[in-house]
Amino acid sequence: MMKKLFFIIVFMLPLWLFSQEEKKFGISFSGYVKNDIFFDSRQTVNFREGEFLLYPRNELLDVNGKDANATAGFNMLSIQSGITGNITGPDAFGAKTSALIEGEYSGTSDAGINTFSLRQAYVKLNWKTTELLIGQTWHPMFNTDCMPGVISFNNGAPFQPYSRNPQIRLNQSLGDITFLAALLSQRDFTSPGGSASLRNSGLPDIQLQLQYKLTDKETGTEFLAGIGGGYKELLPRLETDSFYMTREKVKGISYLAYLKYKSPFLTFKCMGVTGQNLYDLTMLGGYAFKTPDPNDTIRINHNDLEYTTINCFSVWADMNTNGEKIQGGLFLGYTENLGAVDYFTGGDFIRGIDIKYLYRISPRIIVNSGRMRFAGELEYTVAAYGHSDPQGKVLNTKEVGNLRALLAVYYFF
Repeated sequence: MMKKLFFIIVFMLPLWLFSQEEKKFGISFSGYVKNDIFFDSRQTVNFREGEFLLYPRNELLDVNGKDANATAGFNMLSIQSGITGNITGPDAFGAKTSALIEGEYSGTSDAGINTFSLRQAYVKLNWKTTELLIGQTWHPMFNTDCMPGVISFNNGAPFQPYSRNPQIRLNQSLGDITFLAALLSQRDFTSPGGSASLRNSGLPDIQLQLQYKLTDKETGTEFLAGIGGGYKELLPRLETDSFYMTREKVKGISYLAYLKYKSPFLTFKCMGVTGQNLYDLTMLGGYAFKTPDPNDTIRINHNDLEYTTINCFSVWADMNTNGEKIQGGLFLGYTENLGAVDYFTGGDFIRGIDIKYLYRISPRIIVNSGRMRFAGELEYTVAAYGHSDPQGKVLNTKEVGNLRALLAVYYFF
């Protein structure tokens, strides 16, 4: 009997020790419930029933010259409420492993509002100086270490690049300097016509960044600076309207630079972006058919037209106080339609074809108590509407402004 008991203990002990080791790992949940109450002074260009504000709509004059879009709007939504699961597990391939899955109830389109949608889902491998991330997360041009602190769902768009993408991302640390390289596809945030144009190009979106970060724990200060660029190709059509195969692509380059300084009392952040065909980043721009050479009769007869990109420039700055209970902040943004290098026809694949520039002034105040937060924000966004010339330069502009008053109520868990 004693011999049997001994063998049972010897056999079960490794399993017990293994189960104790496994308990160190698992999933922990966090998130928040958010309720937004907002008022707009006029009609706007937006997503998700007005929750995601871009800019005011142009004047819509009736037969009496009255602006039908000068109509105020009011709404209340809770679709930003979300949950995050942080997952940890044993080491693999000599690296610490982790994963994250996050979702909210904004859906993937206005038709799917209030349905659960995937925001992030990725796995990470962390070695001593190298990090490999595979899955869906924020686009590298949306830097979570240097992003606006606004309350609005738009997170500073269309001044701030805004997109989440499936990707393979490598971060290589070289002391205070980090090199980032990423290959991306498109899912919920796509170029005009959906994600097929990037898939059919046979080449992922390519992003590179170089970042310098210095943290002084004694003084509680942090300095961050970075530069980066990207390259993207689209193949919008496989066949022309005249039923000829086409391989004409849209090619675009983008650049960005950003800066952050944080002290115990104040945080300042800013970013500048310029690029071609930034539509998928929820910014102005896109692409169009280039006006063909009238002597190129074969291309014209086949309707096999080349493309040109509509380019834009954007800059924003954000500052806030760092109090635990009360925080004040201010966001300033400006973006401009730079038009195209070539003459083009049509504007079906362009966001803001009749807008020369946009600017936004947005003060906010945040009050925290325990797990509760009340936050108020004013967003004054102005769009300069006009008429586009054959190269996309917008002329004879008139400014149209919208004032949004937003109250957000959070409960964190």
